[in-house]
Amino acid sequence: MAKFKRYDYSQKVLIPVCLEEQLEPGSLEFAIHTLIETRMDMSVFEGKYKNDQTGRSAYDPKILLKVVLLGYSRGLISSRQIERACCENVTFMALSGNQRPDHSTIATFVSSMKDQILPLFCDILLVCEQENLLGGTFFALDGVKLPANASKECSGTISELTKKKDKIQQKVKRLLKDQIDADKDDDDDFRPPANRQRQIDKLKKQADRIEKWLKENNAKISSNGRELKSNLTDNDSALMLTSHGTIQGYNGQAIVDDKHQIIVHGEAFGSGQDAKHLEPMVDGAKANMEKIGQRADYFKGKILTADTNYHNQS
Repeated sequence: MAKFKRYDYSQKVLIPVCLEEQLEPGSLEFAIHTLIETRMDMSVFEGKYKNDQTGRSAYDPKILLKVVLLGYSRGLISSRQIERACCENVTFMALSGNQRPDHSTIATFVSSMKDQILPLFCDILLVCEQENLLGGTFFALDGVKLPANASKECSGTISELTKKKDKIQQKVKRLLKDQIDADKDDDDDFRPPANRQRQIDKLKKQADRIEKWLKENNAKISSNGRELKSNLTDNDSALMLTSHGTIQGYNGQAIVDDKHQIIVHGEAFGSGQDAKHLEPMVDGAKANMEKIGQRADYFKGKILTADTNYHNQS
């Protein structure tokens, strides 16, 4: 008869763990930890907190930024995914000091970082320059279509969205009429569905949302004067064609230095045409290099490669 090693789930195990030892030198998490602790100016976040005299202690922005950067680098872009990693993944637990911030805290922190992103990016770029990680002679530009947190079904021109609102309102009227007729009918066997009122309320909410959006927004017009489709949820995003079909999203662009693939400028655009983004991307890279102390003509005589999507005969 075969013999197997015995196991016992009721046994007690004491495992001593030093959090700092989980951040091995040479790893990405160690680099993130060292950069934020020793090389970045985190004072830009202090003005957001008003709890010096009253209120409970907040999570240190250093901790939140560390887990967000590591999460993004590993494809975890949801605050709930990062929260779960901080509870289940030893590396995230070590990087967060085992503090386990919840998803709402992480989401609030990320959404409030708009004014701090560029200064932090330039801080990292400066460190890369000081550590001789930038070659400064050869650069590459490319982009990728990224899905937005918005449905393409919520997109349309002003006239299309108006028609959609009118269609929903007509459907609400029909449902209300059916309900009134059913209430007048004495036949107990003929009763309106129990969920009809919920359906009516849901449709009313959709129509009100579209009507409110139409009052507050104007049509998006392209450079050739043609009206573009707007989106009710995220109007900065756009419909874009990808190899997997059409998505509602953004065109993420990056200029990379060839020596160690360091990004010198990155930006997201609400347009799928790469040719329109060549000039603003180059200007952005120049501005970033000037912010870290480089000359205005830093890119003069340098090589920039890009594919044919960036070619524009006009």
